[in-house]
Amino acid sequence: MTLRLGHILLAATLAAPAFGQAAPASKSLLESASTHQPFEFGVLFEGGNGLTDQRGGYHFLWAGGQAGRVLTNNLGHGIFRGNFEYGVQVLPYFQAFTPTSQRIKCEPTSNPQVIACSQPYTIGGTYTGASITPIILRWNFVRSGRFSPWAQAAGGLLWTNHKFPPYGSTQPSLTVNGPNGETSVFNFTPQGGVGFHYFTRPNRSLDFSANGTHISSASLGDRNPGVNASVQFTIGYSWWK
Repeated sequence: MTLRLGHILLAATLAAPAFGQAAPASKSLLESASTHQPFEFGVLFEGGNGLTDQRGGYHFLWAGGQAGRVLTNNLGHGIFRGNFEYGVQVLPYFQAFTPTSQRIKCEPTSNPQVIACSQPYTIGGTYTGASITPIILRWNFVRSGRFSPWAQAAGGLLWTNHKFPPYGSTQPSLTVNGPNGETSVFNFTPQGGVGFHYFTRPNRSLDFSANGTHISSASLGDRNPGVNASVQFTIGYSWWK
């Protein structure tokens, strides 16, 4: 029994250093893009706020998925070494929370000097919708180890269940509150941002980013007040193949 116990203790002593050593960080698939251009599939959650033109009270939530494909080998040298990736994003969940206000709706009458207006009603509040971004152009900066930063430009389309953003006032005016004083349920979302992947495995990554997003109907509606600037922060998880 004593001999066996001695053998066990000796084996444990010899094995301890191996268990104490951290496993070396394995290369991400992005580092091997010169021999294999990987696909990326991921899920994401995004939230942010409006910034300019009295949009500080606007708050946004988005959620969905994305897919991409690295199209080039690793190019360049130094800090700019990397590869080009094309991607798309589908966000079936969108919520915008806006301040509420009062609006009237006005119509012309047979007398050019008189307009007919409704009683005030509430506009703004919560908007529900969905978004698709069919163009994501991303440059992945390739680094050794687990971190891979990137920068991107993108353009998408947003649909909401009510005309967004809210527009109008309680002023009797055909210009502001008349039949041609509406926004649109469709808006475009040009954007740009920076972020990084943190590879937990060579083919798995946690993703973080910050994006500046502009929301505008491009005059699809009669009025286009838009959201000139908002900042959106994203956390996601990706599978690479």
